[in-house]
Parts: sequence; C-alpha cells; structure tokens
Amino acid sequence: MSDSPEGDLFGPDPDVAAPEPDPEPAPVTPDPTAPLAERMRPAWLDEMVGQDHLVGADAALRQAIEQGQTPSMILWGPPGCGKTTLARLVAAAGAQRLVTLSAVLAGVKDVRAVVEAAKMRRRNGVGTLLFIDEIHRFNKGQQDALLPHIEDGTLTFVGATTENPSFALNSALLSRARVYRMEAVGAEAIEALIERALTDSERGLGGRGLTLDPEERQRLARAADGDARRALNWLETASDLARDGAITGDALRAVMGAQSLAFDRQGDAFYDQISALHKSVRGSDPNAAVYWLTRMLDAGCDPDYLGRRLLRMAYEDIGLAAVGLGARVLAAWQTMERLGRPEGDLALVQAVIELASAPKSNSAYAALNGARAAIRESGSAGVPLHLRNAPTELMRSEGFGAGYRYDHDEPDGFARGQVYLPDGLEEARFYSPRRDGTERALAERLDRLRGNNGQGAGNEG
Repeated sequence: MSDSPEGDLFGPDPDVAAPEPDPEPAPVTPDPTAPLAERMRPAWLDEMVGQDHLVGADAALRQAIEQGQTPSMILWGPPGCGKTTLARLVAAAGAQRLVTLSAVLAGVKDVRAVVEAAKMRRRNGVGTLLFIDEIHRFNKGQQDALLPHIEDGTLTFVGATTENPSFALNSALLSRARVYRMEAVGAEAIEALIERALTDSERGLGGRGLTLDPEERQRLARAADGDARRALNWLETASDLARDGAITGDALRAVMGAQSLAFDRQGDAFYDQISALHKSVRGSDPNAAVYWLTRMLDAGCDPDYLGRRLLRMAYEDIGLAAVGLGARVLAAWQTMERLGRPEGDLALVQAVIELASAPKSNSAYAALNGARAAIRESGSAGVPLHLRNAPTELMRSEGFGAGYRYDHDEPDGFARGQVYLPDGLEEARFYSPRRDGTERALAERLDRLRGNNGQGAGNEG
C-alpha cells in the first residue's frame, strides 16, 4: 500500500483490491506446526509473564479487561514483551472479533474495509477490536482515518509500538487512546516460560522428554535480553540439535550466535542508552560510562556519533574545570576515525574514563543559557557608546568611543569600573565560576580584579 493514502479517503481505488474485511478468528487450539513461540502464546491473563503492573491480580487494566470494558489503547514496549498477546486476550475477554493489521503493509483502504465490516457486526451485537502492529509507521492521514470510528464506538482500537508515542503518534490519536507502558520481560520470568515450554506436552516440547541444565536455562533467559519470543525461538532450534534428549550448552551457543543487544539507531533504546552514558559521565562514574559506551559500540552504534557526544560532554559537563580535555577527546575521536573498529574502541574508552573521572563544571553551559534568556527578555539592546568603534569624524562627534579606557594602559591591565554590558543589564552575571580543577584559577583572578568594586566573579558553583 502507498504511504500517501490521502487519495484513498475519497473513494475506492479500482486498481487495488480491498483486503478481506472479516478474517476468521484465530483457532483456540494452536497449530502443532506453528513455531513454539506462537504455540506457547498465553491463552489467558494468568499465563502472561513480566507485566504484573498491567495484568496482575489487582491491576486496573486487568479488572477492565475481565469486565469487558477495555478502552482503546496504545501498548508501548520493546519487542517480545507481549503486546500482540495482550491485544488477543483483550478481544477474547470482551467477546470481540479480533482483526489484525500491520502498519508496514496496510493503508487507509484497509482501515476503511475493517470499519465497514465492524459496522455490520455492531448491528448484529458483535464488537470489533482492531489491532494495528507498529502503529508508529502510520502517517498522519492514516492515523486520522481511525479517529471518528474510535470516538463513535464502531471499534475498539489497540495499537502496538516500540517507539515513544509522544513523538511517534499524533496528539489527536493519543487523546482518544490510553497509553500503557509494557516492560521488557525479566530474566526470571523468561526462565519460568522456558521451563513451561519444556514441560507442556500439549503446546510445548513436553512430549519429547527434553532436559536443559538450570545453569544453561538461566544463561538462555539472560541472553534473550528481555525478549520472550527470542528465547523460545532459540529453545526450539536448540531442541532440534539435542542428543539423547539433552539440550547442551554447545547447542545453545550454536543457535544464539552473536547475540543481538537491544539497540535501535532511531528508537527508544538508542536515546535511553545515550542518556545513561551522558549521565554516567556527569555523575563521575567511570565504570558505568565504560559499560554504556562498550554496550553501544558492540550493539552497532556509529562510533562517529559517539565521538561527537563525548566531545559535547567535554564542553557541557567538564568545561573549564579541566581545560584541554576537549582537545584530548577530539584527538580520541580522530583516532577512532583513522583506526576504525575494533582497534579504535580503546581511544573512546580512554576518553570516556577521563571524562567521567575529571572535575565537573557546567559554568560555560549555564552562562550560554543565561545570556540567551537575557537576550530574549531584553531584545536587541544597543551597544554602549563608549564601546562603539569610531573610524570617522562624524561618529566621534556623535560620542562613539568617548570615554573608553584601553585596558592595557590601566594598572594590572584592567580598567576597573568600566561597563561592557548594555543599559539595563549592567549588573547581569551569566558566568559563575566553580572552584574545581583548573577553573579555580579563573575564579580567583576574577575575584582579585573585580572584588574591590562590587563586580565579583559570582557565587561558587
């Protein structure tokens, strides 16, 4: 389907066949030929793992589901946390027909076909739950096509997304649906799911008499990185390599291969991990800084991007407390560019250790923000006359440059009492030096020069 569906809003497209509007519901008994992850999909809420804040016994959402009164909602969470499963359970609890679309393939035409079928069912007393996976891939026109039908109750809408809804979805759609945050499934919960799959003879692998050592089960659960579906896929493949019913560590290592860490160059994991790296540096924790940097490098983050971020940290958070560190970080970034990976990793690791261990000062960052705030408030204040250049006689006659004192001709090279800020901002103080590292010397010099005439360097940071 086209990514620009506006033409679909005004009538059918004769060149594109509409999808079947009323697919058959999923069978109650799982297909024995289906993948293990599909067969082990929870059939009721008590089987869901890792989402107790939403479907635990006392959770408000669970009570609404059991009463068949669930609202339209956005399920926001990482892959493999159970978003599709929860949508199926919501539909079953409310005796609604579940219709599933993928935002990657569907368009407004598909939504319109679902709506027409939903209207027919509604006249017969049957509700419709429309589940759209990866709803963040719908553009504004596609999202807007859902709004009237959610509002008038034609259908219950459930959208699944791995992206932050605040940025990925229209405010109009967000105002008509509740957002529920789903967490990555914990290792303990995944371990319990693996055990269930090994012992369930109806849906799982229980009929094959397979065994898996507890240590290997724990390792598999941790390596799944919060993705229950990934763990079951690995388990199923490893079971085919079992010898005499035993799933060995070698079999697991063979199927897991190079583990894919949770990372998305444009998604929440990307920004969350960058935030963790930056805050670890700011918080002077070199161990955490090395951990997050290494994790992002090994997960595929662009080293060039990481170099830029480290250089930003050098000037935002260390600043004048360690003059010269920015140049060393730049050198580390350039080393990475020239060596490439993995040889250049050490240059960035060394830089992040020094950044995290260095004294911290955000005085330059605060001064920049303070000056901008003052400029917004005061507007384009004029340059004081004594600071203006006066290359012509006319300008000199107008007072340009009059009274200016040349600092190099003054004692200590400082014209005490001379004002350099515009009228109304004479007492403004944007730079407040800290007393850490190399910035201490700057603070002491400013105190010495200005302290005698009420123009001190400012409060200590």
